[in-house]
Amino acid sequence: MANSILTIDNLSVGFHSGAEVNQVTYDVSLSIQRGETLALVGESGSGKSVTANAILRLLPKSSTHYLGGKVEYDGTNMLTCSEREMRRMRGDRIGMIFQEPMMSLNPLHKIGRQLFETLSIHRGMRPKQAEEKALEWLKKVGIRNAEKRLTAYPHELSGGERQRVMIAMALINEPELLIADEPTTALDVSVQAQILDLLKELQQELGMAMLFITHDLSIVKRIADRVAVMQLGRIVETDTKDVIFNNPSDPYTIKLINSDPSGSPVPVNAKSSPLFDIRDLRVWFPITGGILKRVKDHIKAVTDVNFVLRKGHSVGLVGESGSGKSTTGMALLRLMNSDGQINFEGVDISGLSRKQMLPYRSKLQVVFQDPFSALNPRMSVAQIIGEGLKIHKSLTQGEEDRVICEAMREVELDPATRHRYPNEFSGGQRQRIAIARALVLKPEFILLDEPTSSLDRTVQFQVLTLLKSLQEKYGLSYLFISHDLSVVKSLCHYTLVLKDGKVVEQGETEQIFNDPQQDYTRQLVNLSAV
Repeated sequence: MANSILTIDNLSVGFHSGAEVNQVTYDVSLSIQRGETLALVGESGSGKSVTANAILRLLPKSSTHYLGGKVEYDGTNMLTCSEREMRRMRGDRIGMIFQEPMMSLNPLHKIGRQLFETLSIHRGMRPKQAEEKALEWLKKVGIRNAEKRLTAYPHELSGGERQRVMIAMALINEPELLIADEPTTALDVSVQAQILDLLKELQQELGMAMLFITHDLSIVKRIADRVAVMQLGRIVETDTKDVIFNNPSDPYTIKLINSDPSGSPVPVNAKSSPLFDIRDLRVWFPITGGILKRVKDHIKAVTDVNFVLRKGHSVGLVGESGSGKSTTGMALLRLMNSDGQINFEGVDISGLSRKQMLPYRSKLQVVFQDPFSALNPRMSVAQIIGEGLKIHKSLTQGEEDRVICEAMREVELDPATRHRYPNEFSGGQRQRIAIARALVLKPEFILLDEPTSSLDRTVQFQVLTLLKSLQEKYGLSYLFISHDLSVVKSLCHYTLVLKDGKVVEQGETEQIFNDPQQDYTRQLVNLSAV
């Protein structure tokens, strides 16, 4: 295109694996015009980030092979230009926002110093000038108390604030092109909306082009002008946003679009008896001070939460990070001290000791958000799934192996792979292993803490379908924690909306979505409908 600022032409990239070179992208071609947003979409492992990192030659030098093609930025071939010229491009003419800000920000340096550094390198600014410019940009990206944040370390900021700092760092030199690699994946729907609005606003202000990498199609609808769809290292379709969503031509694109969470929760008996009856649940953490360490105040994580979870039903907990969702779940499992009543099958378990809780543990299971960190990398799949059996059941080795194989088949995993380790499985398969570990003890209740948020849409769809079928088959009760309301709508019969540790609204999920009563709930529902 005549007005293109970036053109990638038949780019093929591979990596050394011993004496061999494994090719990961094949003849990738795309272009970005000045001022436009091109969304690059596809599942994990499709080659999106490899393509993006190749633009700035950020792939490991020792193992990367550029097997063919070229990357041309405003007339410069990025693959053959000198390292000195490339350094001038990075952070100056081309900015980049990475997926995980805690991995990209230096934990040993204050925010101000990290912003000053890029201004010093690319603009030659003196400290006083750099401080003024950094302060201006922290305010521009919506950081509250910007003066104080200049002297803060990354761990002292929230996830949304860290991502805003990354945006400020990428845009402080007013680049012509911004590469945003999954910049909102770990953020709540409301924070995500703020970040996307901010990027669009700054893009218009600077007249900047943007390459936006994501696997979330709702974001693509919100931000993109054109879309390139990537599968297994190849671009399978490129067109305007309207054509991609309304008239896709490639089968893979059609599959991606049809993988958005949909459908209704499994049919249930509205009059089934309560499994959990939660009354005035409260989790407050004391703040102590002085020589005698007296309690001066409390962090009020959860205050006076009341709800009933019936047998075979699913209850959704939604709200922003820090709203008390996970704390509520941990309190129900008695993994955290709390006040109030936690009635499980008519018994108040809130005051039970660790030993008294043991008979209940096999009935109450949990599946965590990140399947990789939740599974012990030193244990085989059979050992991971069978760990609970050794504690709660008295089985022979043969019986134990049979039960493990049965649990793997339930979650559609091949039992022949049970002696492999977690790193040999994909993200979706690892989450199935985590579900099998919970399922093997035949529980009555499973706490699902953001179990699909780190998964691609197609894999997320498969896991949700699996959870529904298991619920229908075994009459399981779920407490489903999520900030993705489309997932909650698909799975949950009843929903609680939390904000700042308090329930602002609760009711039948259909009613919450169709006729929300509170402004905060309306905001969440409207954002999820984009």
